[in-house]
Amino acid sequence: MSGANIERIVVLGGGTAGWMAAAVLAKALGRDVSVTVVSSGEVGTVGVGEATIPQIRHLHAFLGLDEASVLREANATYKLGIAFEGWRTPGHRYIHAFGELGLPLGLAPFHHYHLRGVALGEEARIWDYSLTAKAAFAERYAPLDRIGDTRLGGIVAAFHLDASRYAAMLRRRAEQDGARHVEGRFEDAERHPQTGAVTALRLSGGRRIEGDLFVDCSGFASLLLGGVEGVPFEDWSDHLPCDSAVVVQSTASAAKRPYTQAMARKAGWQWRIPLQTRCGNGHVYSSGHISDDEAANTLLETLEGEPLTEPRLIRFRTGTRARAWQGNVVGLGLAAGFMEPLESTSIHLVQSAVERLVAAFPSRAMEPALRDAFNRRTRTEWERVRDFLVLHYHVNGRCGEPFWDERRGAAVPESLARRLALFRAGARFFREDDELFAEPGWVQVMLGQGVEPQGWAPAAEALDAGRLRRILTDARTLVARTVQSLPTHQIALQRALGSGASLETV
Repeated sequence: MSGANIERIVVLGGGTAGWMAAAVLAKALGRDVSVTVVSSGEVGTVGVGEATIPQIRHLHAFLGLDEASVLREANATYKLGIAFEGWRTPGHRYIHAFGELGLPLGLAPFHHYHLRGVALGEEARIWDYSLTAKAAFAERYAPLDRIGDTRLGGIVAAFHLDASRYAAMLRRRAEQDGARHVEGRFEDAERHPQTGAVTALRLSGGRRIEGDLFVDCSGFASLLLGGVEGVPFEDWSDHLPCDSAVVVQSTASAAKRPYTQAMARKAGWQWRIPLQTRCGNGHVYSSGHISDDEAANTLLETLEGEPLTEPRLIRFRTGTRARAWQGNVVGLGLAAGFMEPLESTSIHLVQSAVERLVAAFPSRAMEPALRDAFNRRTRTEWERVRDFLVLHYHVNGRCGEPFWDERRGAAVPESLARRLALFRAGARFFREDDELFAEPGWVQVMLGQGVEPQGWAPAAEALDAGRLRRILTDARTLVARTVQSLPTHQIALQRALGSGASLETV
């Protein structure tokens, strides 16, 4: 290491993870710390179309990336949520929409008042109180914080992105803030003879890149965290057994849906991510239940447009490294672990990890307390996301299909079992440790897939029944009326890109 201070950060791997890490670290730590990205054009990236969640906007604001630039440079569209099709039963559809549900009516969360309203005779679904949800299925969008001067929330949006173009945009930002790029293929790492800390990367051709802190963004290979440091991989496939995906790009469909589609299939699920000029598609499945050929055929037969690429097969294991930070190596993204993109968490897990790294960045040589805190928080985040993904599979209603029957009957993590018991007993949910998915997300998935609570919080009884029904009726009416006043998603994109923009040419 260079003296006592951390002065040189080396990021191994480019792509979205590597360049996001470089962009954030270069801007957050300033010119006192150098950031070098080592990557090779010989190593491909996994990304195709990527879906994000609203927290990405905080990252863009920090990096100074304006919305029009993101839309233009990343071939992006707006995303208001994820539509789950066929998970409860074939033909059934619900959405995990971003943002809040309803409006504050007392000390109980809104869904308790909704459940009481249904018991009183209100013919409504929880999504009737979400402008984001209703706008998504109406294929409309406008930036709106709330509905007029009411307490009803507005529209919360993220983005669908072209992963390669997004990574290129992040690279430009990182280099503007002083990060530099070294082209080269990793061969080995050098260690300090006494401390064992990594001191340099050896590249093909004999080049050496010295550093004080090494960030592993080498993807599934996990060349530093898994390879050099030997941090073991914890396999979670007993809870999330899908181990393969076949991906293909297709021509853009006429409909520019402002949401991701997650369609249940025989032994997994299929995504559809609409970009401005094409569509990203993938079929995630368990190779123990269907063959690769059948999975590819299912994907190709259900494309909305014409294929632009040959189907590409990806193998993976769901799980995480036992530690994301060991010694002076920090793993981000696929180098730290993998969870299927069912809830669009891939980019966010990189974002949150690099933000956590900045918060725990050592002022001097490696500080074990900071490293341990980073690892605890990372572990908690991954476990909470795992539980949320498992929930979708566990409460499916697709009876008579071996894969889905097995998922319904499989044991779930104890942490998820407790959550399900609380919700079934009285619609309760308690958020823990600033976990990623808050109450509205869990409530939508559980109600959407048929988890029926036996009651609601007593606090929801405080409102007079007649008054409650009037409030609920007025809220639904206002949401429905507001949706009709919104521009279509296509028009919203054109406005954001500039009045002369065409989605066929940008």
